Amino acid sequence: MTNILTADNIILNQAFTNKEEAIKFTGQILVDKGYVDQEYVEKMLEREELSSTFMGNFVAIPHGTDDAKKSVNTSGLAIVQVPDGVDFGGGNIVKVLIGIAGKDGAHLEILSQIAIVCSEEENVEKIVKATSAEEILSLFDEVN
Repeated sequence: MTNILTADNIILNQAFTNKEEAIKFTGQILVDKGYVDQEYVEKMLEREELSSTFMGNFVAIPHGTDDAKKSVNTSGLAIVQVPDGVDFGGGNIVKVLIGIAGKDGAHLEILSQIAIVCSEEENVEKIVKATSAEEILSLFDEVN
């Protein structure tokens, strides 16, 4: 079984001009690592138009629409650190993007694990300040 999150899925020190660019980048990691098909990225953008995936605490959790399930090969996560933040609209600045692909309903369980980690402000702070993928990975031990 493939790990849902590996150090290879965590990209540090990115900068984006807008949320679409940030979501595409995050989704592309999931594609490149084989978790999802390319069309999943479009579904992530569609999902964002329906309602923002901004969760508070500088965190956004972009994921596909419900009908994107057929584009998911296996459950996976991608984490992108954006130290200077990217505007998700309404004054919501995102410094951590966590892209999610859940196979067969697994995304709800994954989401709850992420929510637990990211509800602690100091954890988010650690993610934003992390200088290695391993530091971030250790915060998400429960997810794997």
